[in-house]
Amino acid sequence: MAHQLSSKKDAAVVIGGVNMDIWGRPTGALVRRDSTPGTVRMTPGGVGRNIAHNLRLLGMEVAFVTAMGDDLAGRSLMEACTGLGLDMQYAMQREGGHSSTYLFVTEAGGDMAVAINDMDICAALTPDFFEGLLPKLRGYGAAVLDANLPAESIAWLCAHLRAPIYADTVSAAKANRLLPQLKRLRALKTNTLEAEALTGERDPERAAAKLARLCPGRVFLSLGADGMIAAERDRLLVLPVYETEVVNTTGAGDAAAAAIVWADRKGFDLRDTAQLAQLAGSITCRSVKANNEELSALPHLM
Repeated sequence: MAHQLSSKKDAAVVIGGVNMDIWGRPTGALVRRDSTPGTVRMTPGGVGRNIAHNLRLLGMEVAFVTAMGDDLAGRSLMEACTGLGLDMQYAMQREGGHSSTYLFVTEAGGDMAVAINDMDICAALTPDFFEGLLPKLRGYGAAVLDANLPAESIAWLCAHLRAPIYADTVSAAKANRLLPQLKRLRALKTNTLEAEALTGERDPERAAAKLARLCPGRVFLSLGADGMIAAERDRLLVLPVYETEVVNTTGAGDAAAAAIVWADRKGFDLRDTAQLAQLAGSITCRSVKANNEELSALPHLM
């Protein structure tokens, strides 16, 4: 039986992408243009799904609105999401659809080397689809959007949802889908490449400051191994990274995004929220998966 929420007021609705992740990691140096010995794993992923999973680990009730096919991958993804306790009653499982797949290869140390995403099914998440769900979506205490959504759908949701909206830019190629809606956001999670795509600024601090002028809420700009910039109006903080063993960096940003939502809903200030986001990312880097079950301890670490 699908999990349904007992109460929406303190729950979040996450709207975005879900993938079947296929991860290859070499045991030694990655050899270009040749077959490299290593490991290959397949796990559920996607920015929206990862954030939803992490919010569940942090103790929040979550509904997840996404699109997947009725193929083998889609059936597996639906079962996995339901098993996490996500409310999937509003998700689209499209007959004959091809579920999203994310294929990536890391270096031996865990950093990304190359990736290909096949996420065309997200185009099915149209304003018409959301219009029928609007009365139900309006009951949630927080809404989280990822930029895998079509630009017109992001605009429609930002115009019609009443809850505080949190957004993740996903990639430099998709970040601009959020640009016209920055004024509606409670918080934006981005990284250096995505922030440059939004602002034209190569310097991360200048990019964060510009985004803070465009977004009335909070801006969190990940610097990867160099830490994070947090900005709010005319305030800008630069925080160092938490030192940790890095097994796989994929999913670290999604953990940070979830921590930002959770911490903000709990009333943490800008600095503490950024520190929790950094800590969440470092915990996730220790796992071979895009989500680390140890994240459930985060609320007790501050």
